[in-house]
Amino acid sequence: MSALALGILGSGKGSNCRAILEQIHARKIAAEARLIVSDVFDAGILDIGREFGVPNVYLPPGKFRTRLEPVVEMELVKLLREAGIDLVVLAGFMRVLKETMLEAFPRRIINLHPSLLPKYPGVEAWKQALAAEEKITGCTVHYVDAGIDSGEIIAQRKVAILPGDTPESLHQRIQIAERELYPEVIARFAEI
Repeated sequence: MSALALGILGSGKGSNCRAILEQIHARKIAAEARLIVSDVFDAGILDIGREFGVPNVYLPPGKFRTRLEPVVEMELVKLLREAGIDLVVLAGFMRVLKETMLEAFPRRIINLHPSLLPKYPGVEAWKQALAAEEKITGCTVHYVDAGIDSGEIIAQRKVAILPGDTPESLHQRIQIAERELYPEVIARFAEI
């Protein structure tokens, strides 16, 4: 059985990407990261790709703020197909994927979100949970669909909101849970 071929998309520093690559390197995930793509020229995730010897590319997103231009999304599909990607992993990718990607990789694009969906989709979910005076929040891995953080839930991990939590302290604990949960979910995909 061949290793699950991953394409990782990210816009930021890449801490979840690093957690995934470390687990692959430790042979805890039967997968191979074949390509890392970022819509941000100097994103840390590209440096992590280089550090781990994973081919990586900056893909200029075009004129839209929240999504890729259609021609750019077609180029993304082409890059992922050429790399033979089985599963597309969004690791802090801050753009909404549209029909081109969703049709090219049906039920093969997953995302990690810092709340217990369906509560608090969108940006800075940990701040929304704090403002609502929740006692528990966490993170969710879900399939990507045409909505915002609305795809079918694959797995969740709970994180307690502690007295005196700040947005920063809560977010930090959620990120620890994310770096545990995401590799576990990908390992399950690799076993299928």
